[in-house]
Amino acid sequence: MRFPSFLLLLATLFTASACPSASDPEVPSSEGADASVYTTNTATLRFHESTLKAGAPDNGDFSVALTGETFQTVDGFGFAVTQSSCFNLLRMPEADRNQFLTEIFSREKGLGSSLIRICIGGSDFSLDEFTWCDKQGLENFAVHPLDVQYLFPILDEIYAINPDVKIIASPWSCPKWMKMDDNGKTPFDSWTSGRLNPVCYQEYANYFVLWIKEMEKRGYPIYAVTLQNEPLNRGNSMSLYMSWEEQRDFIRDAVGPAFAEAGLKTKILLFDHNYNFDNIASQVDYPLHIMEDPATARYVAGSAWHNYGGSVTTLDRVHEQFPGKDIYFTEASIGTWNYSYEKCLIDDFREIFLGTLGRYGKGVTLWNLMLDDKKGPNRPGGCNTCYGGVTISSSSYSYSSITRNSHYYQVAHCSKVLQPGAVRLGTKGYTNRGLTYQWYRNPDGSYAFLLLNENQVEAKVVFTTDKKSITCKVPPQAVQSVLWKE
Repeated sequence: MRFPSFLLLLATLFTASACPSASDPEVPSSEGADASVYTTNTATLRFHESTLKAGAPDNGDFSVALTGETFQTVDGFGFAVTQSSCFNLLRMPEADRNQFLTEIFSREKGLGSSLIRICIGGSDFSLDEFTWCDKQGLENFAVHPLDVQYLFPILDEIYAINPDVKIIASPWSCPKWMKMDDNGKTPFDSWTSGRLNPVCYQEYANYFVLWIKEMEKRGYPIYAVTLQNEPLNRGNSMSLYMSWEEQRDFIRDAVGPAFAEAGLKTKILLFDHNYNFDNIASQVDYPLHIMEDPATARYVAGSAWHNYGGSVTTLDRVHEQFPGKDIYFTEASIGTWNYSYEKCLIDDFREIFLGTLGRYGKGVTLWNLMLDDKKGPNRPGGCNTCYGGVTISSSSYSYSSITRNSHYYQVAHCSKVLQPGAVRLGTKGYTNRGLTYQWYRNPDGSYAFLLLNENQVEAKVVFTTDKKSITCKVPPQAVQSVLWKE
């Protein structure tokens, strides 16, 4: 069945997870409305849509106004489209899969997710360990059959729905024949751990160039790359240890010049790991050390971050020291070790989304778009306790069997109201403990608001310009986003 509007789609969309209670108000008609409001709380509301009318300018006790300051532009929000996600998606009936991907990526009919992360080769959420050059020598570089079978068909469908999606790509390991052990004298024949042999720097840089060009030839422009997922993590099923000194030299002496010579516009992002630098003293401030080297920094667009250790406040120092460099949040996961819908909804929206955006972040991607109810497919030695943004039943792979987890709703709230290119605006006025809000202007001139109320009582905020105002009432323990066409 085809639904005549996004609103009707949402009415059936959330029956697989949690629906508004019978006492919730009906969604009012959007006719004559000035703003669309989306609300998710820790009780019964799941991306509940309502509307608001604007009023006269309001300078009362709850008023928030603009200061005239502008901050960073935003690229978007989304998930990692891992091979495991692709496997699950391709198990769905075609109509169901199209319905789900439209829900995620369509700006007109869905959420409008505009940023994804993909793996360069295999990962702990692929069907095998591999790169595109597992036999020694770049003359053996070739598209891997598993990407042809799983990744490319899903990317084709995503780009047919939203051709403006941006890709951040990361490798979990270089080809094994490029690895050495810690003493630098012995080849390291394992997917797990090892280090990149300096004699292979140029070949590996050329590998990146070949991979990016092949992806672009197939219609998948690569917006940015990180040079190693979690470079301080030796223990993943596919992994490679890369110190900041090694990453600096690899970029300065090989990757940067190779990208420049090839005319690539792909951004180079540093680090791609935790705020606490995995508690390795010599690696504290990893990306800052690299950006302190002018010969390397000229090739670097910015840094990428995960939150499995440490605090988002690390980004304060990053922006303070290098205000001209981009910041992205590229990975967080939920799983059996940490997941409570109520706690994760609030904490992750505060720390990952508002926390990153409030510190000049340009985008957020979360780990695994879709996993099945067995938390997979996954690799031995990788994460076997992770949940995806959504969970699908492995007995039916139907659209109706999808459960939407907390990460889904957080991406939904940001993607639905913030267009790519939105600018964060400075505000002044009402504040309250437990209440966080941010104000943006979209490229089409509309305003977007992100709000988080951690309190046990309703919060009221009045966003006012010199022409009109919008009054937002945020339920207790709730996330709310608003799109206001003034």
